[in-house]
Amino acid sequence: MTAVLTPDELEESLRSHARQYHSEHPFHQRMNEGTSSREEIRGWVANRYYYQINIPRKDGAILSNCPDPDVRRRWVQRIMDHDGTVQGTGGIEAWLRLGEAVRLSREEIVDLRHVRPGVRFAVDAYVNFTRTRPWVEAVASSLTELFAPDLMAHRLNAFERHYTWIDPGELSYFRARISQAPRDSEHGLEIVRTHCITPETQAAAVAALSFKCDVLWSMLDSIDQAYGPN
Repeated sequence: MTAVLTPDELEESLRSHARQYHSEHPFHQRMNEGTSSREEIRGWVANRYYYQINIPRKDGAILSNCPDPDVRRRWVQRIMDHDGTVQGTGGIEAWLRLGEAVRLSREEIVDLRHVRPGVRFAVDAYVNFTRTRPWVEAVASSLTELFAPDLMAHRLNAFERHYTWIDPGELSYFRARISQAPRDSEHGLEIVRTHCITPETQAAAVAALSFKCDVLWSMLDSIDQAYGPN
């Protein structure tokens, strides 16, 4: 019989997935090294937009399945972070401004003409996961945010250092996530440590995070195939 992990052991198992995080993907590593072409950067921004606009949808799915009002009161902040509290604010708007800064028109970003089938499939699979799996598993899948602050800091530094053709004033999405991601991951980890107290729920939480890592990795595989060096 599988032993129950302590909360600290469960957290350690979850954090070990840093090795699977998409920061290790060759596309990301080239981008952070400053060797990505303008076409690669534009392709990544256009495709990543599809993920950005689905973040509030997956958070809404988690809220709809969550029976705990205390959790819902905190979790809803994520939707406001991305959708904004009024038009022209929030993470999605910041991403659109980033797109314009890399010389994409707002129209071509919003109409999703550049989104690769593999990216669409991976993102849709993630949203479907959060709709159909138990809400705590969906929360566990969000714990890639444990690794996001370091990624965002490295990405911001790389863009400011290597891609000087991009207006640094339009990198606000990255700056915001450096502080938002630790807050979000702390809450998500608190939920998983509290609710995953059997071998079955703990294994499900770890599998959910592994699935999310695969989603992000698969997105970059598709983008790399379309825009990366031959």
